[in-house]
Amino acid sequence: MAVSNKIIIQAALCGAGTKREVAPTVPYTPEEIADQAIECARAGASIVHIHVREDKEVDGKMEIGYKSMCVDKFTQCVELVREKSIKEGVDVVINLTTSGGEYEDHKRIQHLGALRPEMCSFDPNTLNWNNAYVFENHPRFLNYLAQEVVKYDVKPEFEIFDTGHIDSAMFYVKKHGIPEPAHLQFIMGVGGSMPGTAENLAFMVGKLPPGSTWSVSGIGLCHMSMMLAGLALGCDGLRVGLEDNIYFARGVKATNLQLVERAVELSKLAGREIATAQDAREILGIKRNCIKDEKTHPITWSAS
Repeated sequence: MAVSNKIIIQAALCGAGTKREVAPTVPYTPEEIADQAIECARAGASIVHIHVREDKEVDGKMEIGYKSMCVDKFTQCVELVREKSIKEGVDVVINLTTSGGEYEDHKRIQHLGALRPEMCSFDPNTLNWNNAYVFENHPRFLNYLAQEVVKYDVKPEFEIFDTGHIDSAMFYVKKHGIPEPAHLQFIMGVGGSMPGTAENLAFMVGKLPPGSTWSVSGIGLCHMSMMLAGLALGCDGLRVGLEDNIYFARGVKATNLQLVERAVELSKLAGREIATAQDAREILGIKRNCIKDEKTHPITWSAS
């Protein structure tokens, strides 16, 4: 159960795969991502989880908003979020993805050293994503990533898709001395991994390492049920956003703002207080505040 009554709302803004053909408001450009990050932060999100996109020729066809691990795109996004946060007086924790299975190891990690985010994702296992393709996270890469999060003092968010992933996450924590307590993000309902049921979530929560914090997201149809089950089980956080779910109701397409607002409303109905970004840092053990540092000690953030 949660130690604090405060709950962290995280907005996963676009992911790597959500396209405008199915989600018309999903952000593609750094400007769109930054604008929606600030909008969601104002609505109660204390963390924004960021992937980047680029226009790219794929198999002879120009793909708009194609998944990317381009460090320049990450730099543009992070600079804009930090600038807009300072200008608008909004505080938010930036959580950058390292999920890019088909990219070389260094391309999945290079933005951490360049941008020093407060958080990043850490997928501790390989899985057959939706029984369609291999989402590869080789031990070679995971050891490299673990070393980098320690080196740059980045809080890893371990993305847990199945029970054994908890043990894998803690293996890298112990091996590389990643500061504890660990933060685990349960991603429920991806085909080929743990189905998104209340029974399965309760089982996973029962396997949590002592002292760890946890959040939950349900993919697609199990989105609402996983929020409700998470609240019932005393989660530390809820993750919502167009990366995970594109519908607000049956047949009604969602926006990131709507999904954040609903998570806030449900949390308040459950008697929980919405965590600020600074609350989230305290709950998760994050000692740096990148937005504050940028304001008081201006830095030129670059990929060099």
